[in-house]
Amino acid sequence: MMNKMITLRSRPQGWPNNETFEFKETVVNQPEDGQIVVRSLYFSVDPYMRGRMNEGKSYIPPYKLGEAIVGGVVGEVIESRSEKFSVGDKVMGYLGWKLYNVVDIAEVRLINENLAPLSAYLGVIGMTGLTAYFGLMDIGKPKAGETVVVSGAAGAVGSIVGQIAKIQGARVVGIAGSDEKIKLLTDKLGFDAAVNYKTSPDLQAAIAAVCPDGVDVYFDNVGGDVTDAVMNLLNDYARIPLCGAISSYNKEAGTDLRPSILTKLIKTRSMIKGFVLGDYSDRLEEGAEHLGRWLSEGKLKYEETIIEGFDQIPEAFLQLFKGTNVGKMLVKVTIDEG
Repeated sequence: MMNKMITLRSRPQGWPNNETFEFKETVVNQPEDGQIVVRSLYFSVDPYMRGRMNEGKSYIPPYKLGEAIVGGVVGEVIESRSEKFSVGDKVMGYLGWKLYNVVDIAEVRLINENLAPLSAYLGVIGMTGLTAYFGLMDIGKPKAGETVVVSGAAGAVGSIVGQIAKIQGARVVGIAGSDEKIKLLTDKLGFDAAVNYKTSPDLQAAIAAVCPDGVDVYFDNVGGDVTDAVMNLLNDYARIPLCGAISSYNKEAGTDLRPSILTKLIKTRSMIKGFVLGDYSDRLEEGAEHLGRWLSEGKLKYEETIIEGFDQIPEAFLQLFKGTNVGKMLVKVTIDEG
């Protein structure tokens, strides 16, 4: 059986493009004892993948040139050499950008499509939902009546952060990049207010207008000018979970150090902490339990942007940095491909 895969052809300098990736065809290997063959159904594309395309020390090893890019995948077991998995089982794991992955059973976990749609396991109750939960609850620690500001608020993580903050009784303000996203945040997801950073001539003033009592928690997915604007509005002892800095991911390393925020942190005695989901690997069940319960109770809503076609994975990834997605960006394998 023939397989298709997408590898990293070259390490991008600045913005990645279609030349960054290479499509290859291979043969699907026969599984050995303790292995299964997984047919891919959904692929997650995420901003953190951009960092793995660079060489250098980080919290996770860089992708290797010529090898399949790895990310979150939901798939179906089509062949099993293990008693723990049966043909037809749905699984989730961090697998290669391949139509078929032959993996050890320890690399995947069973998921139940009767509890939630398969795509949700890559979003609201998967990596992005868990990232939102731990970053906000463990670092942000929002209290009832406080003001929580979320950048990248219409994205996969930010949209969940704002809703969790509302569940905690906070006042929530989102920052996003289109009027459509602003309407989504306030009309559907329950944010108290939202600011379009692309159309606000004075971003700090626009944020201040909807944060009359200042900012107690700033969940930062973006960095750059947006973060600079929020920093001037911090209350004393504000908490800043630093989840991402997508504004600088395609800049040359070391060119976006932004020391200007340091004085603000000192004056307000605020705490900023970078984190990744792997920091909470021993607490994932806790987060999943809360997210699952809130989802079943109707307290969490989620948005997805789903692009169809395995060949569209690179384009979907590139679209992340143009801000075209609403909620979680996914690629769905079409029936004729698998």
